[in-house]
Amino acid sequence: MDNQKKPSSSPNTGSLVYWSSSFLRQPARALIVEALPPWWSITCPVLCDALDNFLSLACSLDGPCRLPHLSLYSISKQQECLLPFVQVRGNLARLRSCVEELRSIPSEGCSRGVVRGGEMLRQAVLDSLQQFKQYMKHIGANSQANHNTCVEVTVVTSRPGRGVVHLLEKGLTDADLVPLKRLLVVQLHSEAECDQDAPSPEASSDASQDHLMLVDLQQVDNNVIAVESMLKAWLQEQGGDKEHLNLLLPTPLENAIPVCIKCDKQERLISPALIPLTPHLGVKTESIRDSMSVSKGSANESQIPQKLRAIKALRADGVCESLLYGLPLVIHPTTCWQLDWDEMESNHNLFHALCYTLQSRDMFLLLQAESAQRLTPGGSGMFSHYVLQPSASLSCLLKPVISRELLLPCTQSLPAQEPAPEAMQVIQSCFTHLDEECVFNPLSLSSNLYQHLRSQGLLNQPRYHYRLQSATHRHQHQPPDGGKSTASRQPRQQQNQARQLGMKSKVRATVSPMPSSCSSSLGLPPAKGSRPILTFLSGGSHQASAPAHQERCDDSSVVRLEED
Repeated sequence: MDNQKKPSSSPNTGSLVYWSSSFLRQPARALIVEALPPWWSITCPVLCDALDNFLSLACSLDGPCRLPHLSLYSISKQQECLLPFVQVRGNLARLRSCVEELRSIPSEGCSRGVVRGGEMLRQAVLDSLQQFKQYMKHIGANSQANHNTCVEVTVVTSRPGRGVVHLLEKGLTDADLVPLKRLLVVQLHSEAECDQDAPSPEASSDASQDHLMLVDLQQVDNNVIAVESMLKAWLQEQGGDKEHLNLLLPTPLENAIPVCIKCDKQERLISPALIPLTPHLGVKTESIRDSMSVSKGSANESQIPQKLRAIKALRADGVCESLLYGLPLVIHPTTCWQLDWDEMESNHNLFHALCYTLQSRDMFLLLQAESAQRLTPGGSGMFSHYVLQPSASLSCLLKPVISRELLLPCTQSLPAQEPAPEAMQVIQSCFTHLDEECVFNPLSLSSNLYQHLRSQGLLNQPRYHYRLQSATHRHQHQPPDGGKSTASRQPRQQQNQARQLGMKSKVRATVSPMPSSCSSSLGLPPAKGSRPILTFLSGGSHQASAPAHQERCDDSSVVRLEED
């Protein structure tokens, strides 16, 4: 799992994919599902559909290993391990068969499991921890597994969540929980049941002992999207050992340490470039050709205009920038020469009216690609979506927008009160030392890119196995008679081959003319100019004798490099 630098198998990404080393510490996951009547008949289709969707995504992701190993337990009439710890990536068939086995658990029957649910739930948690220890010993010889030394256990239930938390806190008090990083209880409930989850008397009496256990409670709506969002939290970075960045602000005091604000970074979405076999999700936005459809017709019809259909009008203040990805494209009225003047003028007026309407109403347009790419025969198509933003000039910005499948959970709560006065005073004093600009001009910024490229180019110059032969050295090997005596001694067949070689050099522009010394020795007119020639080094020798040089000139495979 040393995934700091790894070749990418996805055709949409580059040859190398880089990611944070903190993904190496992603924990293994153990999922315990309470399939108890009468709630299982309601939660079963929702949970199984969400699991099926989530695992289809997690198994296919390229890049960092976000979910290394998974185990699944079910609690119904008895405790059962449906899936021992297995590797998630590339194991979709086995994981989907496990989901179908979970779906086949009867939703009706005796409720004896509810009475014994606390004991079976405790035993399932302990069994998952023991199985994880054995699994790590089994793969301990592999150095890649040394990073995964902890496991997170998630219990999904439809019973009152606080009562389940109390049962786990009471039952696991004296248990060995060494590899356990976190124990989470997820309660699936409807909106009507949200206010009915009151703490039990036993849980209220033992509330003072809550801090002794690592049991968290999360209430999730009983719908597929909400359960998917809960599961996708497993794909986010679970490092937390150190802050991700330090934000430095100028201090009002002279020769003082800058104000440092320590922050963490969180992914808002999964890059579509990490999805293999999906080149038509709007992934590539680096050039105009990436946003156009390619056909198999002639050269003039190889590029088909992409059709984007407006499906919604959006309020500008209701679009979050974190949902947009990729490089924006500037959209302006076409100047295609194949249109007549009347059509071009009409199209220009319509585009002007569109920009004016969107800007005056402070609205965006949500667009959907009309054509869909079918993955398999009879399969469903995939659609890309875009947001069209107007600008002050006669143009718009087209940006790809993420869809539900690749969206990661992000719960940022609004502060209930104003910032502390002391903190406000420090930050406001920092802003007094920053220059303010009304209009941002990127020409005022320099990234030192040119100097970096020049320095890297000088350090990484290729070393060719040829040297520059001086003109003095070349004339030393040339006979006084200009090579006529040598040509007279050549066989007639070799002279004919030399003449054919000279004729080919005139026809093919890519073949450089032969050196003057070689052409004279072959009975050909000398080439124009006396530029120094580059001869290949053989055996590491720095000087070539006259016979060796003559043999190279007589050979029909002479290689000569000249400056343009």
